[in-house]
Amino acid sequence: MSEAFASSLDTKNFAIIDGYAKAVSVLSRSHTPLCSISGGSDSDIVLDVIQNVDEKKKVRYFWIDTGLEYRATKEHLNDLEKKYGIEIERIKACKPIPICCKEYGQPFLSKYVSEQIMRLQMHGFQWEDKPLPELLEKYPNCKIALQWWCNAYYSPENGIVKMSRFSIGRNRWLKEFMMANPPDFKISNKCCEYAKKKPAKLLIQKYDADLEIIGVRKAEGGIRSASYKTCFSESKSKGCNSYRPVFWYTDSDKKAYEEFYGIQHSRCYTEYGLKRTGCVGCPYNPRVTEELEIIRKHEPKLYTAAQNIFGDSYAYTRKYRAFQKMMKKKMKENTNGSVNYLSHVSGKFEDR
Repeated sequence: MSEAFASSLDTKNFAIIDGYAKAVSVLSRSHTPLCSISGGSDSDIVLDVIQNVDEKKKVRYFWIDTGLEYRATKEHLNDLEKKYGIEIERIKACKPIPICCKEYGQPFLSKYVSEQIMRLQMHGFQWEDKPLPELLEKYPNCKIALQWWCNAYYSPENGIVKMSRFSIGRNRWLKEFMMANPPDFKISNKCCEYAKKKPAKLLIQKYDADLEIIGVRKAEGGIRSASYKTCFSESKSKGCNSYRPVFWYTDSDKKAYEEFYGIQHSRCYTEYGLKRTGCVGCPYNPRVTEELEIIRKHEPKLYTAAQNIFGDSYAYTRKYRAFQKMMKKKMKENTNGSVNYLSHVSGKFEDR
């Protein structure tokens, strides 16, 4: 029994104990593991777990500079290096976020939504509400995005089948909003690809890594966590496997780990009061307005940069949220009106 696993038993927390057992097993089968460090709270726990089980000190650590990072995160990386006696390799983005957004477009709502809108824009879509077969005939090379837009799948054999997952319907009244307010700026999900995914892939190739360790938790939700079924994914092409040590951690498991092992997070959490430390001011964050106010207070230069980079997306999101409120109000008024009408009619019948 390893010392790290033995110490985890004292936590009396199944997720932590099971996580350590899995970490010991996975790491023992890897020869060239790479661990991605973000400086975020999940990443802090991942680093602690891996450091505790990596007895042969074979894990390499890296951090990707997206071109839009908190000063507090950079300071935290230095603190982590001192605490664990490790080196965290700083990697530059293939294309920094500011350049990506200028070249390809700004992110809006979510990665998946941004990808579909980007595809529609590339084909000159006119934001029209027509049947899917008709749109497929008009835009023949844009099937996936059109299916998202129409909330349906289509095939000559089966006809139209309603789509239930990852369709435009998951964002209430988005279709109606976009038809009434077509975007006048480019929307894209490319910043994630060029500022995060591609640099990581290049590093994996550089070191011929057989294992990539990342901090993803299922409890966070979203497409990123939904794309994984378990904490470990084996490469289909005998390349680099993927391991997520805190995948099964709930928020309470995470808190239990932090308290038991004395994990200290960056000033982004302890001083700024942020709940997350992904890309600064990312429009995908549903609480980006709150985050921006915090950034304005603690890192004003970064706030100005975020406004310059994502300003169009921020404005479009505010407009969409206002549209949602208006639609909810109209629905409520219509519902109340129908109830009042029915009560009125019912009363007349009772009088008779």
